[in-house]
Amino acid sequence: MTRAFLGLGSNMGDRMGYLQAAVASMGDCVAVSGVYETDPVGGPDQGPFLNVVAELDTDHSARGLLELCRRLEAAADRVREVRWGPRTLDVDVLWVDGEAVDEDDLVVPHPRMLERAFVMVPLGELAPDLAEGWSDPDTGGCRRLGDWDQLAARAGEGVS
Repeated sequence: MTRAFLGLGSNMGDRMGYLQAAVASMGDCVAVSGVYETDPVGGPDQGPFLNVVAELDTDHSARGLLELCRRLEAAADRVREVRWGPRTLDVDVLWVDGEAVDEDDLVVPHPRMLERAFVMVPLGELAPDLAEGWSDPDTGGCRRLGDWDQLAARAGEGVS
């Protein structure tokens, strides 16, 4: 089994519900970071995202994880109309221990993760070794809303 990390985000509709459904569909998930609300980076004017990082203990390769990401996005009715536009669910392969990939449709480690507080802050909760030495003086756009378990339990009460 291999340690891997996926980044998940949603800024349309029932944001928490989309994240919950995706995490519940990952059979290999062993931990989920806290939930962060973050301002969008790039793209058109749009609402804030809910972001989490999920840790997996998996036998999937990076390519297999990309296929999982695409299935999760499809299950959330993700539509790709505008690059970096609003979306029901975005799932990215961030890291797979011992694996580096540089292909047209997949780069692992994720090529922009070090530029994004909404990835590095929650990733640092689960894997301090991967965030060691990273710092971003402007994490103000990445606000921790609470623990995954707490917010997931309250999602039915209108936390979205």
